[in-house]
Amino acid sequence: MSRKEPRVTLGSPAHTVLEYVLLCIGSLVMAASFNAFLNPNQIASGGVAGLSTIVQHLSGVNPAIIQWSLNIPIFLLALWLLGGQFGIKAAVGSVIYPLCVLLTTHIGAPTHNPLLAAVYGGMGVGLGLGIVFRGRGSTGGLGLAAQILHKFTGLSFGICVAIFDGIVILSSALVFTPETALYALIGLFVTKKTIDVVQLGLNDAKVAFIISDHTKELRKVILHDLDRGLTEWGGAGGFTGESRTIMMVVVKQNEVTRLKSLVRAVDPGAFVILSETNEVLGEGFKRHA
Repeated sequence: MSRKEPRVTLGSPAHTVLEYVLLCIGSLVMAASFNAFLNPNQIASGGVAGLSTIVQHLSGVNPAIIQWSLNIPIFLLALWLLGGQFGIKAAVGSVIYPLCVLLTTHIGAPTHNPLLAAVYGGMGVGLGLGIVFRGRGSTGGLGLAAQILHKFTGLSFGICVAIFDGIVILSSALVFTPETALYALIGLFVTKKTIDVVQLGLNDAKVAFIISDHTKELRKVILHDLDRGLTEWGGAGGFTGESRTIMMVVVKQNEVTRLKSLVRAVDPGAFVILSETNEVLGEGFKRHA
């Protein structure tokens, strides 16, 4: 008789501890990337961290002090205007990240090439943020400011984040050089893409939609020859109005050619749509976290 592995359930004390551990690890990775790549090369790629790079250049104050002096008032303002929806993790993140920046201040810069710094700094910050987000945490800062703007203007949250990041990057162009601001844009882009990879993984699955008059035969070869499950639902032709069955099949990258060959063998006239999918959870693919 097999024993079931203990699982950390959402909301349990163990899961809560894990979330705070991820918040601390993510903050440390972000801080190390900031001090190793972004700040030494004056790349202010958005957020309170970018502002601290600009203010340090103008005043000489340690970036961690600047981040604390911005994060804490922004958090208190968000708490007042938006209520207690952020919880303790946003407060902890607002304090922990600057602390990690302070602890890694003298980490040293491995490169002074601004392009390399933008790419690797963006990857490091994206990796750290992705870890924080997987722990359902936040490092506070301009993300909270964006939520305030979102509530009182009706603009989408994504637009509000872009506005604040744009202000930071524009400021870096004025304080440093326009070229530095362009590197900051590269860093910001790499950060966003890295967050996606951390949260969604390097998924190689495709989803196929098949419309055919030979549904029964296709169902057989997909289930038995390809050994994949499928879902069917009813539809109708837009021009003819005739009832049609739509088959949806999720396959791995190395199964795409096999699927197309099987469909072609059964019905050369079948209509097939192949599309990217960000993440697939379930039997035969990725287990639910």
